[in-house]
Amino acid sequence: MSADNTLFQPCLGVVLAGGKSSRMGENKANLQREAQDMLSYSKSVLKGAGSSHVIVSGGEKGIDDLVANMGPLGGIQSIIEQFKPKALLILPVDLPLMTSGELAALKQVGELSQRACYFIDNYLPLYLPVNAFVEQFFQQSLFRVQAQAVSKKTTGKRNLSGPSVRSLLAQIPYKVIEPKNEQCLFNTNTPEQWQQAKQLLSLQRKSHV
Repeated sequence: MSADNTLFQPCLGVVLAGGKSSRMGENKANLQREAQDMLSYSKSVLKGAGSSHVIVSGGEKGIDDLVANMGPLGGIQSIIEQFKPKALLILPVDLPLMTSGELAALKQVGELSQRACYFIDNYLPLYLPVNAFVEQFFQQSLFRVQAQAVSKKTTGKRNLSGPSVRSLLAQIPYKVIEPKNEQCLFNTNTPEQWQQAKQLLSLQRKSHV
């Protein structure tokens, strides 16, 4: 999909799949959730929430960051630069209990308020309108990362710290909502958490029979 095809999309879906999955021991995007891998499931959830186009940030099948050492925000910034969306609906690839209904509610509150929107105590998933506040934040962050890179060359420092989603939200208008089902935010970073998520999915299926 080219950038031209998404220029007039009111909300572009984004799957964050650029993590190293070091604690999981395998690529979280490839984990099998019932009949789908987590990357495919995440895409389907975003589409079900109203994103007609979905972009993958990072990983084997995703868009590479234009600027290194910016963490998840590096992927978000790269997608904004390349696709020029009016808003983003951002979903990490490691939430197997997330539903389209929960994301649609997040998106609706964000669109009605014209503010960033996230679930209480969880900065991701995130509805993010691409406005002057967001653009200014990324301009400032890019300047800081470039300055760190220069400092690394002169001082020999190895680690560069990128901006956080929390630091972005501290500088832009936002709304916070509660999910209908808190289990949708169950995060899977380890094999033990992944097994627990599969047990919760099994219990959910049985409760709907």
